[in-house]
Amino acid sequence: MAKDAIKMSGVITKIYSTKDYDVLLDNGLEIKAFISGKMSFHNIRMIPGDQVDVEISPYDMTKGRIVFRHK
Repeated sequence: MAKDAIKMSGVITKIYSTKDYDVLLDNGLEIKAFISGKMSFHNIRMIPGDQVDVEISPYDMTKGRIVFRHK
């Protein structure tokens, strides 16, 4: 995902593995998301209820990439 990615924020609702999550966006949609490589490299772990920023591709609005976890 590059410059054309749509940035949104949401809350993690469900964990499938250490890389796959369900995220409920602020607009009410629920998408599947995976963590970015930098977050996985730095061992940033997330639990349900964490506030995150997600980048969504305009071509497939059902999948996204988690790029930041708010404290």
